[in-house]
Parts: sequence; structure tokens; C-alpha cells
Amino acid sequence: MPTYGDLVVNGSFTDGTTGWWSGSTDMVTIAAGTAGLEATASTDAANLWDAVFGQDGITLRPGCRYTLSFTARASQDGTVMAAKVGMDVDPWTAVVEKQLSVPAVDTHFVFSFTSTMATSGQVSFQFGQSSPVTIHLTEVRLTCSTPSEGFYTDPDSNAAKWLLANPDDPRAQKIQRSIARRPAARWFGDWNTDIKADLDAYVAAAAAQGQMPIVALYNMFNRDNGGQSSGGSASPDAYQAWIDAAVAGIGDRPVLVVLEPDLLAQLGNLPSDSACAERTTLAAYAARALATLPETTVYLDGGNPTWIRPPEMAARLKDAGVAQVRGFAVNVANFDSVDVCCTYATQITTELARLGVPGTGFVVDTSRNGNGAMDAEGQHVDWCNPAGRRLGVPSSIGVGGADFLLWIKVPGDSDGSCGVGQGTPAGTFSPYLAERLVDGS
Repeated sequence: MPTYGDLVVNGSFTDGTTGWWSGSTDMVTIAAGTAGLEATASTDAANLWDAVFGQDGITLRPGCRYTLSFTARASQDGTVMAAKVGMDVDPWTAVVEKQLSVPAVDTHFVFSFTSTMATSGQVSFQFGQSSPVTIHLTEVRLTCSTPSEGFYTDPDSNAAKWLLANPDDPRAQKIQRSIARRPAARWFGDWNTDIKADLDAYVAAAAAQGQMPIVALYNMFNRDNGGQSSGGSASPDAYQAWIDAAVAGIGDRPVLVVLEPDLLAQLGNLPSDSACAERTTLAAYAARALATLPETTVYLDGGNPTWIRPPEMAARLKDAGVAQVRGFAVNVANFDSVDVCCTYATQITTELARLGVPGTGFVVDTSRNGNGAMDAEGQHVDWCNPAGRRLGVPSSIGVGGADFLLWIKVPGDSDGSCGVGQGTPAGTFSPYLAERLVDGS
């Protein structure tokens, strides 16, 4: 079972009732319906706890902040249901227990708590009431990832290195407060001479803090199609070997991976159908390899809302193996607002379901979307260091259907020698760009 991120397995019940148990069949039965779980209590269930179902094996850590959320409705309006997180063995001590009135229409419930114990725990639901009643449940999530304790802050980010070298710069305090102390992705690519060792060291440092690192793997053969961030593996075989080494470096520790930004959105810029097929095959190889890791959560890159239409992006994601991983990322290194991104991503998930890939999740890059992507004239800004952008919501639990909002692009790192970043190569930290993002200028 995972320790960080989304702890509940099969929370949308797309895999039937796998991972879930129920109490005595005389009291309660569970089955996967067309839109989630259907749990039915009999007349013999006189007390709430007589009709119970749940999931075990969930690791709870003391002092950590958790959020439990789910969508429920009942066959009888106002049905009382207890939602509980606690020990999965006798004496079944609860960390948190909430009694809820469940209406006859789908309602989303969410509440947060801090664990007081270190234990192998469970999420459970109780709803016995001496009369037949059915609870419809879906989207069950127990998450443990917050800016304060869940995600790892890179102590050697480009911003942190600049601060170390320039402690007396008048911009230093602003950059430290607003950027360097925030959890963001570390990018790994052809600049890492030993990807296995470098990833192993980074992931180990995060694990020692009890936190989950955000990692962007960015080393595709013919990366960026010769653009500002050109480079990558020297050949398809070299890329597969690089991925194998990355997998070995991560091991069985928790990591959130964003796989190959721009990979699929750029397919239309490749010179031939065979080049497109080759890149898609390499993406699928990487997805399969990373999916073997027990604690790794993987998101393939899914472009941004103004690039590739949802049906086409869904088809590309399917071909690239998104069914093997958690889902996809949108808005990486771009500027579209959260609501625009969530609408786009939801359209992609709908299209993926039509293609036979249901239940995909998504994340949104919020590192630079605080002002959205429209300029004063209502035009979408250019992709490369545009003026007037602002920092977005720091890495945290998602909204609008997103699993997480993440700083994937590191604020202050240039997109290339363009826009207001003329003279600053891609991936190079610029205090000038960083300050503009803090100020929104």
C-alpha cells in the first residue's frame, strides 16, 4: 500500500470491489455498479457498525495531515453513515470518525484531520439502521500530500543555488520566501551523467524527510524536436537504457513522476509517421517500466489546453500507455489558469473512457499560472518567458477533479533566450524572471 499521495486503492471501483471488504453477508453486501460501489444493508443491521465495509492496509503516520473525500448518495434521503479512519485491528481505535447525513442525490464529502498514531489503518463506512438501504459510493480518496509535510522541497534547486551564491542581493529574501522554500519538481535529463545514482540520492534524501519528491524525466530521443530545449538520449536504445537506470534509481520509495513534458503534444512536428511511431513506442516503454515500481505515481505529459484537441490527445495518451500509469499532466511549463486546465483535462479523461481507458487521473502545473494565460488585449501569451505572469498555487491537493496542483516547471528557470528572458538559455535560473513571477510583472 502507498504511504504518500493517494492511499486508497480502486477508489472509483473501476476494478470491481478489488481491495475492499465487507462485514457479515447477513448484514451487508457490496457490488460494483455502473458508477461506483453499491453497498446494501439488511434489516438485520440494527446498528451503524452492523453494516460495514472498507479497505485495510493504509499506513497512517503521526503528525501528518490527511484528507478523506468521497461522493455518496443513499436510496433513502437522510441516511446516517459513519465514515471512519483508524486502526485495522482490535481495538479498532479511530483517528477520525464523522457521522454524515447522506441525501438521495450525489454529494461530495471532504474533511481533513491529523493522525495521532503510527499504524496500519483502514478506511471504513458504517450505515446499519434496521431497514433496507443502499449506499452508492465513488471517488473515495485518502490523501497525504500537503505543502507543509507531503511534498519534498529540493534543497539544491537552481533558485536555492542562486541564493547561496547571492545572499546579499536585494531580491534574495523575496525569492527565498516565494520560490525556493516551495516544493517543486526536479528535472532529470542528459545533464545527469549517472541517472541511477542521481535519482537514488535525490529520492533517498526525500524519503529521509518522510516526504514525496516530484520528478520530471526529460530525456527523450530528439527531445524538443531541436527547439530551445533540444538534446536528450542519443538513440532509441540509449533512451530505453536510461529509463531502466532511472527505474533502478527510484526503487521502492515514493516518487511522483511527470514523464517527458511535450513528448506527445509535439508528435505533429516530427518529420515522419515512423518517427511518431518510434516516439510513441518509447513513451509506452517508459510507462511500462515505471509502472512496475510499487510506490511510484506516474503522469504522462498531456500538453496544454490551447495545443492539441482533447480527442487527439486522448488517442495519443492511449497509444503511449497511459492505461499503465495513474494518468497525465497538463499545462507543464505553461500559463493557463486552473479552471481552464481542469476543463481540458476532464475532456481528455472522458475521451479516454470512450477509448476503453477509464479512471485516469491528472495533475496541473500551477508554477506560473497565477495570472492565467491572457494578456491585456485578451490574447493568449506566447509560451516563452512572457511578461505579466505570476506564481500559481503551490504544490498541493488538487481541485476541479485534479489529483494534485504541482509546481512542475521551476519558477525562475528560463524557457529559452526569448520573451523577457532574452540571453538566458533554457533551464537556467534568472533572478530577473523569478522576481517578475513573484510580482506579476
